[in-house]
Amino acid sequence: MHQRTNPITILIADDHPLMREGIAAVIGSQSDMHVVGEAADGNEAVALYRALRPDVTLIDLQMPHLNGMDAIATIRAEFPQACLAILTTFRGDARAMQAIKGGAQGYLLKSSLRKELVDAIRVLAAGHRYIPAEIAGELARHLGQETLTVRELQVLELTARGNGNKEIGRLLTLSEDTVKGHLRSIMEKLGANNRTHAVTIGIERGFLEI
Repeated sequence: MHQRTNPITILIADDHPLMREGIAAVIGSQSDMHVVGEAADGNEAVALYRALRPDVTLIDLQMPHLNGMDAIATIRAEFPQACLAILTTFRGDARAMQAIKGGAQGYLLKSSLRKELVDAIRVLAAGHRYIPAEIAGELARHLGQETLTVRELQVLELTARGNGNKEIGRLLTLSEDTVKGHLRSIMEKLGANNRTHAVTIGIERGFLEI
């Protein structure tokens, strides 16, 4: 098997200094890896990627100025071959699917970073996808299921904030019957028993950010 002679170069983008330090420390203990840059927001991540062209870029999903998904889209548009992985606390399959469709080759949960980080980086640097088994299982479980429409996501989000049907209708300029129809559709797609259950599932699967 062909062995790399140069260390894998890595860019870390996360708005929490402690998270960046922790990742850099783990990578620093590996002889075949080297952190070449650290970014504190999405715009900085894009600028550093352009300047450094790292082998693997780890990008936090939620960052100021430009979030992780938008940073990935920006880098991917300029550099189609870029190897980009999302760092996140979200376990939901909807969020993972969005990230993968958006161009991420990896999806790393912050809760399991210490255990999986170096393996994931090597897999990504070798040109393969890296998705944790638990996320891959969730993706497979929901494969082929209808996703929520933009309007349904809006209704679910307003429901999560405690709005009743009438208030949701007023905010989205929809009739109360139309709101009820959207809620029925949401509950059917998510397999929910009621609106509270739909919100819970929405959070678990990553449709909602709470």
